[in-house]
Amino acid sequence: MDESGIQAICNDPKNTKPGAQPIIYVPHDDHPAYEYYTGIARDLSNYKIKVVKLPKDITPRYVKSINNEFGILSLAADVSHDANGRLVYRPLPFVVPGGRFNEQYGWDSYFETLGLLVDGRYQLGKNMVDNFVYEIKHYGKILNANRSYYLTRSQPPFLTDMVLKVFEALPDKTDDEKKRNHDWLQRSFDAAITEYLTVWVCAPRLDAKTGLSCYHPTGIGMPPETESTHFDHTIKPFAERLGVGVEEYKHLYANDMISEPELDAYFVHDRAVRESGHDTSYRLERRCANLATVDLNCLLYKYEVDIADTLDEHFGGRFEWSGGREMTAAEWRARAEQRRQSIDKYLWNEKKGLYFDYDVSLGEQSVYESVTALWALWAGCATPAQARKLVDASCRKFEVKGGLVSGTEESRGVISLQRPNRQWDYPFGWAPHQIMAWYGLYNYGFVDVARRFAYRWLFTITQAFVDFNGVVPEKFDVVNMTHRFQVEYGNVGVDFKHVPREGFGWMNASYQVGLTYLTTHMRRALGMLTPPDMFFAKSNWKIDGTPSHSPATTPGPVPVFISEIGTPKYRSQSNALFGALKNLAISDCQSKLVYNDGSISPESDQAVNDPVSPTSFFISENRKKRSSRRKWRGSGKKRYSAAAF
Repeated sequence: MDESGIQAICNDPKNTKPGAQPIIYVPHDDHPAYEYYTGIARDLSNYKIKVVKLPKDITPRYVKSINNEFGILSLAADVSHDANGRLVYRPLPFVVPGGRFNEQYGWDSYFETLGLLVDGRYQLGKNMVDNFVYEIKHYGKILNANRSYYLTRSQPPFLTDMVLKVFEALPDKTDDEKKRNHDWLQRSFDAAITEYLTVWVCAPRLDAKTGLSCYHPTGIGMPPETESTHFDHTIKPFAERLGVGVEEYKHLYANDMISEPELDAYFVHDRAVRESGHDTSYRLERRCANLATVDLNCLLYKYEVDIADTLDEHFGGRFEWSGGREMTAAEWRARAEQRRQSIDKYLWNEKKGLYFDYDVSLGEQSVYESVTALWALWAGCATPAQARKLVDASCRKFEVKGGLVSGTEESRGVISLQRPNRQWDYPFGWAPHQIMAWYGLYNYGFVDVARRFAYRWLFTITQAFVDFNGVVPEKFDVVNMTHRFQVEYGNVGVDFKHVPREGFGWMNASYQVGLTYLTTHMRRALGMLTPPDMFFAKSNWKIDGTPSHSPATTPGPVPVFISEIGTPKYRSQSNALFGALKNLAISDCQSKLVYNDGSISPESDQAVNDPVSPTSFFISENRKKRSSRRKWRGSGKKRYSAAAF
C-alpha cells in the first residue's frame, strides 16, 4: 500500500461510489500511518484522497455509519526515521487473490503463503502474517479483507499454522537471526492468542452449551459490498407487504426507519456465510450463524494444539500474554482435548462415517454432506478408526473426475430458475478443499489417496491452461471438467484479453503444493495430459472410489513432515492421531503402499515412504527438516496475484 498501490486502489470501482472521494482509513493510534498517507494524499492531489482516523472503539453501529463511505484500511509497515528525523515508512508488500479481489484477504493469504513457501518466497508470507498481526492489534480481528465494510467480519482462522510454516522457513544461521525469529514468533503467537480469545471463543461466536464455535459476525443490516440488486429478491416480499417499492424499502431499512426482525436475522446469517469463506452454499444459507461447522472447529482445535506445542517448544511451557496473564501449554492442551471431545460428540456421525455441522439452535446435526469433513484429518482430531471410515465415505461421495467436489448432489438438492446453483456446492471444486484434504490424508497414511486426489486436481488445472490459452480460474466445475459455467459471482480469472497476467492466488498455490505430492511418474503423465482414470488404470491404481490400502491392517507410511509443503506436524502431547498410533508395531512393509490383494503400489516412492517409528517421529528431536526429500523444480516464474501492494 505504497504510492503506486494507492493509485491502483483509487481506480478500483469497489473503493467508492462514482464521484466520491477515495478514502484511506487508519487506526486512531497509528500516527506514522496517518502522516504517511496524508502525505500521499497531498502528493496525489488529483485523486482527492481523504485520510480518516478510525475511532478507538470500532463498533458495529459505527461501521454501519460509514457504509456509504467505502475505503481501504491501512496495514503494517516498516517504520523508522532518517538522520534528519524524517519519517521513513515502507508499507509491506503482500499478495492479493487476483481479479476484482485486490486486497489482502483472510484465508486466501494462508493458501497463497503455502505456495509462496514452495517457491522460497518466505518474506512475502512473513509480510502477510505481519499484516494480520496489525489487523488484530488495530481492528480487533483478522479481517475478511482490508476494506472498511469488513471491519465487523473475519474469515476462517489459519494464523497459527501460517506463522509456524513461515517461521520454519526463515533463515536461522546466526544468533541474531535466531533471536529475531524468536521475537517474531512471540509477537505473532501473542496476536493469535488474542484473536482466539476475543473473537472465536466469546459471544456471539461461542455456543456455551456445546463448547463449539460458530461463524457470527457483528455487522448490522445489509452487507454494503454486494451489487445494488443482489438482495432485491429477498427484499421484495417485505416491500410488497409494506406497500412500497424495493428501492424505497432498502432506503428505509438501511436508515433504521423501519424495523423487521425477520430480515435482521436473514442478514446475520448472510454475513456469517461470508465470514465462513463459503459464500454461498445451500449448506449454510439462512442458518450459518446457528451452525457449529466442522471447518471452523477443526481450525480452532488446530490453534489450540499449535499454541500448546509452541509454548512447550519455544517458551518453556509458559507464555506472558499481552492480555494480562500467563498462559501454560497444559491449559491449551486441555482446551484442545475438550474441543476434540465436543467435535466427537456433536459433529462426528459414526453410522455415516462423516463429520457434519451441528445446528446449535435446533440441537441436531445438519444433513448436508460437505467435503470440509476432511478438515478433521488436517487438524489431527480424528482417531485412525474415524479416519478410515471418513476416507472411505469421502472417496465415495466427494471424489470425481476433476478432484474433490464441495458437496454431494443429493445434499445440494434440485436446481431450478427459482433455486439457482451456489458456487460452493456441487458440482464445483475449490483449491482450499483440495489442499486441506491432501495434507490430512498424507498425515494419516493415506498417501496413495492424497496423490490420487492431487493428480485429478492438477490435471484439471493443466488441461484448462493448455486448452484455453493459459487460463487459471478461481474455481472449476470438477464434475463436468470445465471453467465455463454460469453461477453467482461468475468465475474470476476467465475474463482476460488474449494473454492472462495473473491466474488466481490460491489456485496457483494449489498447483505448486500439489506437485510436491506427485511421484516422478505422475508428473510425467501430467505433462503428457494423461487423463486421470486412464493413468490410474494403466498404473494399476484402484479407481473405484476406495482407498487402495487400509491403515487398520496395513498402516502405510507413518505421517512425516515434508519441508517443501509444510505438512502439519503432530506431537506426542496433544494429538488424537498420536495417541492411537503410538503403540502400533511398525514393520518394514509400511514403507510401501499395499493393496488389499497384497500387491505393492507402483507409485511407492522411497523418498516419501521411508519407514519411521511413530514414537521417534512424534518427539521434538525428530523435527529436523528432511532435506533429502524430493522436490519438484519447475522452470519459469510462478505468479500468485494480479498485484502486490
